Amino acid sequence: MTDISLIDRLLDVIEHDIVPKTAGGVDGGNKLFGAAILQKDDRSLVLAETNNETENPLWHGEMHCLKRFYEMPKAERVDTKDAIFLTTHEPCSLCLSAITWTGFDNFYYLFSHEDSRDSFAIPHDLRILKEVFTLDPGGYRSENAYWKSYSIRKLVRELPEVERSRLEARIGKIAATYDRLSETYQSGKAGNDIPLN
Repeated sequence: MTDISLIDRLLDVIEHDIVPKTAGGVDGGNKLFGAAILQKDDRSLVLAETNNETENPLWHGEMHCLKRFYEMPKAERVDTKDAIFLTTHEPCSLCLSAITWTGFDNFYYLFSHEDSRDSFAIPHDLRILKEVFTLDPGGYRSENAYWKSYSIRKLVRELPEVERSRLEARIGKIAATYDRLSETYQSGKAGNDIPLN
C-alpha cells in the first residue's frame, strides 16, 4: 500500500528545498536536476542539492548531492541504509551507479527519462543507456539486489481517486515550475561549457 504521507513529504522537499537551489543553479547555466537525502525514520531532510555541471560535468544533481553528503562530518551523516534518496528526475547511468556504490537501498524520482527527453529537451540519459548499454527506455531493473526505485507519478496513479486527483494537481504545479526552469536553461545553455548540454 502506498504511503500517501511519504509522497506528500517528498513533494514538499522538491518544492521547498530542491527547487530554490535549482532555480539558482539554472540561472548559473546548470541543468534542472536535483536530489535530496532524508532520514527514513522521521523523514527529516539531511541535505538537498542541485546540478552543478558548470563547476564539474560530473556534478549531476544526484552526484553533487552525494559529494556534499560525504563532505559532511561523519557524525552528522545518516547511514545510507537508513535514508531515502530522492531525485527530481530519473537518474542517468552515472547517478544510478553512484547511488549503488554509496549503499542506498532505494530512490524515488518524479520525472522519468522520457520526461527529461520530451519535456525538458535533455535526451542524454536515454541516448547513453541505448548507445553504451543497449538498453531501451526502462531497460534497467528497477528492483535488484542493491536497491528498489519508485516513480512518484506511478505511485500516485495507483491511489484512490480523491488522493490521486489531489496529488496529480500538486505534481502539475511542480511540473509547471520545472517547465519554466527548463525554458531558462535552454535559452542560456549556449554559453556554458558543459560537454553534453
